[in-house]
Amino acid sequence: MNIPELFASGGIAMWPLLLLSILAVGTILERIWFWSRILTREREVSGRVLEAARRDWGAAADIAHRSAVLPMGRFLSAPLKLQSPDPEVFRLALETSANEELLAMSRGDKILEAVIGLAPQLGLLGTVLGLINSLGALRLSDLGSGDATAGTSLGIREALISTAAGLIIAIIAMAFYRLFQGFVFGQAKMFRQAGSELELLYRQSWATGHGLPVVETTTPVIRTNPNTASPDATPSAEVPSP
Repeated sequence: MNIPELFASGGIAMWPLLLLSILAVGTILERIWFWSRILTREREVSGRVLEAARRDWGAAADIAHRSAVLPMGRFLSAPLKLQSPDPEVFRLALETSANEELLAMSRGDKILEAVIGLAPQLGLLGTVLGLINSLGALRLSDLGSGDATAGTSLGIREALISTAAGLIIAIIAMAFYRLFQGFVFGQAKMFRQAGSELELLYRQSWATGHGLPVVETTTPVIRTNPNTASPDATPSAEVPSP
């Protein structure tokens, strides 16, 4: 029996199972493409940013900004875009950015969870409906005859097809769901490690007053005109504090 015949024998429950399988396959392929792009590059980006932060915060911010196509780049760039923040603000920026990136990495998990929960239930429903149809067509006068036994066995076998299909779809979805969850947990661990090291470097710079990113600003400075003895505001570049 080929696949089209199996599908037709599974009954009406095979149609929602087909929809769930399409959703699961689409989500799995999208997630595989996503993880294949970032898994081999995240550690490299964090290493470059941390190495630059030990020497020059401006260079570290530039590297993180140029790596913003990756979750690690966006994560490290969030606090480095701030202008001389307090260490607590720096830490909060790291935490907020990490939560956003990890949430984006978990995209598609809800679809896989729905497939894992619904596919076996739909398969069981198809089996129950098939058994009802099979037993409903059985007449009392046919009991004990070979034709009745063969027909009932064929109906039961066909009814179980939907259950088998639902279990196969759920098992495949569960396997990839666990795989993607492992990737997310690995990224969370990497985020914590890189974020803690970057925060430590920043707190050290904040305590010593060296290496902090500063921005030159222009503010009015009040000066006195000796001839008129009235204040004359003229713009002057403020010297950034270390």
